Amino acid sequence: MLLNKNQKIKQKDELENETAVSELRRDLVSGTWVVIATGRAKRPDDFKKEKREKIKESPRKCPFCNLASPEEIGDTLIYKKSNGDWSLRVIPNKFPAFVHSDDLNEREEGPYNLMDGIGFHEVIITRDHYRQIAQFNIQETAEIIDAYQERYLALMNKKFINYISIFHNHGKESGASVVHPHSQLIAMPVIDPDIARSLLGSANYYQSNRQCVHCEMIGWEMEEKKRIIFENKDFVVFCPFVPRCAFETRIYPKKHKSYFERINNEEKMNLAEALQIALAKIYNGLNDPSYNFFIHTAPCDGQSYGHYHWHLEILPKTSIWAGFELGTGIEISTIRPEDAAEYLRSVKI
Repeated sequence: MLLNKNQKIKQKDELENETAVSELRRDLVSGTWVVIATGRAKRPDDFKKEKREKIKESPRKCPFCNLASPEEIGDTLIYKKSNGDWSLRVIPNKFPAFVHSDDLNEREEGPYNLMDGIGFHEVIITRDHYRQIAQFNIQETAEIIDAYQERYLALMNKKFINYISIFHNHGKESGASVVHPHSQLIAMPVIDPDIARSLLGSANYYQSNRQCVHCEMIGWEMEEKKRIIFENKDFVVFCPFVPRCAFETRIYPKKHKSYFERINNEEKMNLAEALQIALAKIYNGLNDPSYNFFIHTAPCDGQSYGHYHWHLEILPKTSIWAGFELGTGIEISTIRPEDAAEYLRSVKI
């Protein structure tokens, strides 16, 4: 029986998968392990063919499309278009995880330590109900980054604020409860465990090697070129050697910089270009998957973090954690980052 081209490719993949051995890769910063499950790997374009459930919400029922006036709602930041309509607004979260107060109310309960959730929780909303960052132009994306920086600078010296988390959830699987594109900012009195592990790993590497661990990784990626998706004067976008999920993408300043909030105007535009292109390639190449992105930057707690290198991480939702991942904390990726990067490089935007 003669096989057509697709049947031959499928047969070749099946034969390779029978003998393929998965890889365990160790993260240079956190020390955690990740499994690259090459034995059950997918072809990069298989992710684009997957059916994705979309949450539909009419602008007429959207809480962000029908915001009250800035005076009524207490906007902290508003950008205006030339026609007088707003293009971006920052408002307090209606259901905040943290609220402002002058007392942390620290206490003990048996062997446990408690404090009140004191801080700030804000929402950064772009005007268009349907268009997401992947479909923005660079200027529109830069406006979002400008808002991130402005709000960070406005809150970083507030009482009890030691860390500010800036993140964006897109799609049902990401945890986004409102369809309308928006980011969030939470200013809080504690440093979250993920950034704490990153800070500790960075400090330990610097003490042992007298250089930044992230600069070491960036230098290697720039030399190898295998996992790079895009770069400009100030930033490089690549799939990390040890990904936490298929198509994980990171954006790093090329020069060593610890603090996101110190970004200048030229760097802001170049970050906007890098972020928009990275998200556009994920949007087009993977058929608009859900994703989370967040900024990892040095805390604003008054300590020195010169060893740290701030960056932005994008995590597409291409799989669901099951018993192995939950029980061990070891994540499984079904595609090599080298193949993911090669595929994303080829995606037209």
